[in-house]
Amino acid sequence: VSYMVGKDRIIFATKEDHETPSSAELVADDPDDPYEEQGLILPNGDINWNCPCLGGMASGPCGEQFKSAFSCFHYSTEEIKGSDCVDQFRAMQECMQKYPDLYPQEDENEEKEKTSKDLEATPMEASAAKEEMASS
Repeated sequence: VSYMVGKDRIIFATKEDHETPSSAELVADDPDDPYEEQGLILPNGDINWNCPCLGGMASGPCGEQFKSAFSCFHYSTEEIKGSDCVDQFRAMQECMQKYPDLYPQEDENEEKEKTSKDLEATPMEASAAKEEMASS
């Protein structure tokens, strides 16, 4: 079942759709694609939203927020570049937090645990080294 909403086509997939093997064909990169080899910034200074270097950030559920924040930063003329874009980056961050599977966040608690485990391991290694030196 599919229907159009504005410029977007909405398609509903059934359980059966997911169970049948895909018949999709992979198409080789188009050597004539004007955006493929351009890099992040096009010759005219515009942002190349199709650049593979963006890792798909410009599409997906937070694509619009990403584009808004990135555009603001790119075109910022503030002395501290991007300092006028705090609201756009906050909106992007808030959107990304709603989709943790798509946009994994560096978990602060995990980072603290890892650091404290590293610190706990150090004294043991140091005392084992001292014992080894004493016994030789």
